[in-house]
Amino acid sequence: MRRLIHIPVVHAQADMGSLSDHMRALYIAHKGERAWRESRRAIACFWRELDRKIASLDLACDRLRLYQDGLPVCGREADIVRDLALAGGPNHRILLGLMDRGATIEGTEDPTLLLQEYNLLKAGMATSPPVAATLLDQRDRFIAGRIDATLRPGETGMLFLGAHHRVVRMLPATIAVQRLDDARIEKDARIEKRAARDTQQSGGE
Repeated sequence: MRRLIHIPVVHAQADMGSLSDHMRALYIAHKGERAWRESRRAIACFWRELDRKIASLDLACDRLRLYQDGLPVCGREADIVRDLALAGGPNHRILLGLMDRGATIEGTEDPTLLLQEYNLLKAGMATSPPVAATLLDQRDRFIAGRIDATLRPGETGMLFLGAHHRVVRMLPATIAVQRLDDARIEKDARIEKRAARDTQQSGGE
């Protein structure tokens, strides 16, 4: 059986890359500078708590695959994560920390679809419900297919995904999905790590 830990996220400004200034301007235009500052404080608190929760799982990172909302399949996935982590992105700092412990980062999204969304956002068209919904559905189907194609039996995946996505319902039944707030994850992580340790010890005899 394959396992996927689903982590619904709220994007910080630094994690938005080249769209960060554009999204900040749109937010302030609709809600004001004070609301923007308050939202940033709330998001920073969210990521601190999420970092703590992930650290408490004590996962076997050599069997962990990471999937990130907005990360294209491009051959430079690790470089993108490092660049955004160095720019202060809390999401990507968590990814980088897990990678440094042995986790594998996977390209998650179709770059063509991401470019289409980028152009729509820049043009101010992303609020058009039919256009946005169609594009989001296409992205979600690609992400689900990507997870199915790369997550191997006995491995755990970790999917960082904006709350508006519907990827989980598109995954095959052979992938057991748990949300991070599911208490069973900690138990499963301990079992998984113990199994990995037993396997290593057996191989050394």
